[in-house]
Amino acid sequence: MNTPPRFILLRLHLLVALLATTAVIGRWITISAPALVSWRTFLAVLGGLFLVGVILRKRVLPPPGTMLPLIGVGAIVGAHWLCFFGAIQLANISICLAGMATISFFTALTEPLLERRRVRPLEVLLGLLVVAGIVLVAGFERGRLSGLAVALLGALLAAVFPVLNRRLVKREGMDALVMMTWQMAGACIICLLALPLLGGAAAYGKLFALRGHDWFWLLVLAWVCTVFAYAVHIQLLRHLSAYSSNLAFNFEPVYGILMAALVFGEHRQVHPGFFIGMAAIVFANIAHPLILRRMARA
Repeated sequence: MNTPPRFILLRLHLLVALLATTAVIGRWITISAPALVSWRTFLAVLGGLFLVGVILRKRVLPPPGTMLPLIGVGAIVGAHWLCFFGAIQLANISICLAGMATISFFTALTEPLLERRRVRPLEVLLGLLVVAGIVLVAGFERGRLSGLAVALLGALLAAVFPVLNRRLVKREGMDALVMMTWQMAGACIICLLALPLLGGAAAYGKLFALRGHDWFWLLVLAWVCTVFAYAVHIQLLRHLSAYSSNLAFNFEPVYGILMAALVFGEHRQVHPGFFIGMAAIVFANIAHPLILRRMARA
């Protein structure tokens, strides 16, 4: 029985709201971004292996010839998360999520390139509107440009891995939890390799500089916001294009900024121009499905 599209979109937006909490949780965890992502991915691998091998009693190994592609996509995911949490530490949650909202623009370029189809002008135009919103955000947040630049790099990476994931899902039909487990292994490897580059010679020692509450939030981040959420996202990619998925994920800044305002009072740290830029980003995301629907009826 096919799932109605409206329920697929509802599940997707609930997932986006859940993922928006990762920015808040990341702010509560005291260790550096590379150490945070290393622990997140390592714990996610353990959680995935336990669910697949012990609870569900399924085969843990992926189909032959897919292990390296899964680890490779996972490495891109890990690099994206390094940028995500690094941007939060360099700037704040709002700036990080504003930069991440350019994912739809980058996806409008990367998806046609990777799937060998023509670029859709509508997607590029709406993506440029998103970029204009980012220019407004950056223009009023000069003291946090480094955080915004890192967030933009993270958005570019985030535009690549859903396209690659969708191709793996369509071609191989793998179990979502098995995919997640091996991709988290790839993400963990890239983060551990990046630790000394980003944190110096003592970076590995800082992995264990955890305070009491850090463990709790790391477990929530790894098992709820990663194992559960990532597996659900892979399942949804069976029904959605990478562009549609990432367009919905551009509402993550809206949810995340609202949470940051409620929890940390970040709305008092940004200029009104920031909200004008965010309004342009939200408009682009809402306009895309409405325009496509009208074009289909014409």
